[in-house]
Amino acid sequence: MIGNIATIGYGLATLGPSIGIGMIGAKNQEATARQPEIAGILRVNMFLSIAFAEALGLIGFGAGLVFGA
Repeated sequence: MIGNIATIGYGLATLGPSIGIGMIGAKNQEATARQPEIAGILRVNMFLSIAFAEALGLIGFGAGLVFGA
């Protein structure tokens, strides 16, 4: 029973970062369409933002493994 509950927790831990990464990508496309000359700077900022959002998902996954056992 514990494994099933932990699996649900892992899935919930990935919801926030996945929604955040989708919003980051959408806003980057919008900003690039508005000002194409700064696309390079926006791309760097997008990758940094995605890395930070993904780190939250990995922390949630790791916490589930450590504290779930």
